[in-house]
Amino acid sequence: AVVSTQSGHYGRDLRMDELREPCPYRIFDDCGGAFSMGCIGGSVFNIWKGWREAPPGMRNIFNSIVTSIKVKSPVLGGNFGVWGLTFSMCDCSLIYLRNKEDPWNSIMSGFLTGGILALRSGPQVAVMSAIIGGVLLSLIEGISIAIQRYSADQFKPVMPTLPDAV
Repeated sequence: AVVSTQSGHYGRDLRMDELREPCPYRIFDDCGGAFSMGCIGGSVFNIWKGWREAPPGMRNIFNSIVTSIKVKSPVLGGNFGVWGLTFSMCDCSLIYLRNKEDPWNSIMSGFLTGGILALRSGPQVAVMSAIIGGVLLSLIEGISIAIQRYSADQFKPVMPTLPDAV
């Protein structure tokens, strides 16, 4: 797919990784995106939770939902933001150290992020969380690669069939 961007890559095929911000700015971009995703997802979850735990009455239900969202959604957003910040810092560090951008960086970043965020709980928990983070990111990357290959097959040119000359 030919994509034109403001940075002057006109008429050239660009991969999705090349459309992202460069590394120092990517860290803040991913952190903000993860915070927003956590806040929005937390709001959706807390609407249900506030409605379920509210005393009877429409006003009580509404107040319970609003209170639940105001109190708990920013906390979940902050947790997601810290995860996004740590993941992006590891990813950019690996891109710098390895001098290439491939799925292995994301898998190793998931491994490192899981371990770093669980270090306070002890080494055994950190190792287990690191393994879970690496496995989850390898599943995500594997599914992403499979979807890209499947969608690329759909756009291969096909030779048109001509009718037989009679």
